[in-house]
Amino acid sequence: MLDLFTIFSKGGIVLWYFQGVNQVLTEPVNALIKTVILQERGSVSSFQHGSLTLEYKLDNEFELIFVVAYQKILQLSYIDKFIDDVRREFRDKYSQDLRDGNVMRDFDFTEEFQRLLKKAEASAKNQALKPRQMRTFGESQKSQKSVASLKVDKKKEKEKENVGKKKGKAPAEPAPPAAVINGGTVNTGGGGQDTIQRNREEFFKKMTGKGSKKITGTSPKPEKEKEKKKGKAPTKWAHGGSTKDAKILDFSGDKESNGTMAGEEDLGDAERAWVGSMSGELKSVGDMYEEEEEEEEEEEEEEIQQQDSKKSSGFGVFNMFKGLVGQKTITAEAMAPVLDKMRDHLIGKNVAADIADQLCTSVSTKLEGKVLGTFSGVTSTIRQAIRDSLVQILTPKRRIDILRDVMEAKSQNRPYTITFCGVNGVGKSTNLAKICFWLVENGFRVLIAACDTFRAGAVEQLRTHARRMAALHPPENHNGVKMVQLYEKGYGKDAAGIAMEAINFAREQRIDVVLVDTAGRMQDNEPLMRALSKLIKVNQPELVLFVGEALVGNDSVDQLTKFNQALADFSSMENPRLIDGILLTKFDTIDDKVGASISMTYTTGQPVVFVGTGQTYTDLKALNVQAVVNALLK
Repeated sequence: MLDLFTIFSKGGIVLWYFQGVNQVLTEPVNALIKTVILQERGSVSSFQHGSLTLEYKLDNEFELIFVVAYQKILQLSYIDKFIDDVRREFRDKYSQDLRDGNVMRDFDFTEEFQRLLKKAEASAKNQALKPRQMRTFGESQKSQKSVASLKVDKKKEKEKENVGKKKGKAPAEPAPPAAVINGGTVNTGGGGQDTIQRNREEFFKKMTGKGSKKITGTSPKPEKEKEKKKGKAPTKWAHGGSTKDAKILDFSGDKESNGTMAGEEDLGDAERAWVGSMSGELKSVGDMYEEEEEEEEEEEEEEIQQQDSKKSSGFGVFNMFKGLVGQKTITAEAMAPVLDKMRDHLIGKNVAADIADQLCTSVSTKLEGKVLGTFSGVTSTIRQAIRDSLVQILTPKRRIDILRDVMEAKSQNRPYTITFCGVNGVGKSTNLAKICFWLVENGFRVLIAACDTFRAGAVEQLRTHARRMAALHPPENHNGVKMVQLYEKGYGKDAAGIAMEAINFAREQRIDVVLVDTAGRMQDNEPLMRALSKLIKVNQPELVLFVGEALVGNDSVDQLTKFNQALADFSSMENPRLIDGILLTKFDTIDDKVGASISMTYTTGQPVVFVGTGQTYTDLKALNVQAVVNALLK
């Protein structure tokens, strides 16, 4: 029933394997290694690939991986216990060879494997044939609740009575009786016959109309006064301006006016200083997060000196690791309180809660069963394991070198296209302008495609950016060639068609890069998500960037998941285009709470390509992985 069972080391050496079919199963195992094991997804115990289900377990003491594969239509309940039995048997038989590092010998494990497999299948068959016995009512939780509800604690009852007496609470007196007269109710107030007689007289006065208006069956309707209908007067706002000011306030024209049009004469010395400052590769962000090695050494020495104390002033996340003193093997029970504290720490750094749980599970899976020596080794090993996991997540899985890719596309006489997408208000247009300025600084001609045909003012915003960058890089400085152009068709048009026309225009004019700006849309807006999927499907850009805020936490996972799901569902392609990279905006507003980068990268498996750190064109950086990890563990 099993298609494959293999045992290999973390170095990639296959020690032993069993194959029940003639099919080549190299691709599923490699997919498991790349997608799960190398991506720090230790919380995932099963993996689907085609028609197969693959499950694996780690042996951290001997650095081994046990993988089993079977058809996913089968429901094999004995797999977990079977892998544990095989792992235990293999360790017991070859423990000395594994300790000595003799992994190149011939491991003959077929006989033991067949015996354990028959035992597991027989046990599962007997368990299926055995009728399940229902619990008695006395064993159920409902019976315990019922018995507990019938018990009366006399001490608590007396305490309640004493508290009531201390507060001066008197027993509630019954309400005074009410007299009913002719269907009406008159409160007697408990005042005796005189009060009743007085109430009777007042009631009869009301009924006969003495001293008050006569009560009839129907209430008189008030007469409506005739009012003349007047039209609504227009609201006049103070300092609202007049039609004479319209020409000055109109920024949609191409010519300069008396207003603050973004022309060359409006540029200040600070803006002129931007020219030439962003040539070459982007500088990395995160210098403020870097920790000094001296602080880490002092902290480690302090933990060693205070290993008998309950608390220390050292590294906050790892204070509880002192409970592991003297243990040769790290167990899950010993790590549980530490991982709980680490989870809270990561959530406090703006990592999504689900992602923090999966990271902690992955670290626990990697360290459980690992044999360590001294106490200092415990602290350094655990710290390094967490750091390695975070670095592995943030490190790009594929090369994204935009300048090199643009040069390659230019040699093939085609424009390099980048599409920007994301939710509303994250700063897509602003950061598109930053990337445009960076590309122009490196000598590339850029065409901005205004495909946001929904938001009012979107085209005017891009027109202002294009005009300002044209002022910073005028044609006379580039042999009369316009470095930045805007392609727009107004509002209400098909975004996919505008993008296609812009790409064709760039190809004709030999423009190097096309930056496609799309409308902001929420991840649950199906019509707009269909339009985005159509734009990407029709134009096939080289890079699809998701623009997200560094401020978000749990919502970042939902946004990226639904964006990718919508692009896959609405594309009607066998291999749909998904998000290729992430652009994190407002990175300068979060201090050291940089967890959004972990959440987004872990969700998509795609790297953070750009980081926005301000409002000017030069506030564009690359992500420094080590600095972000230091900030997360600070």
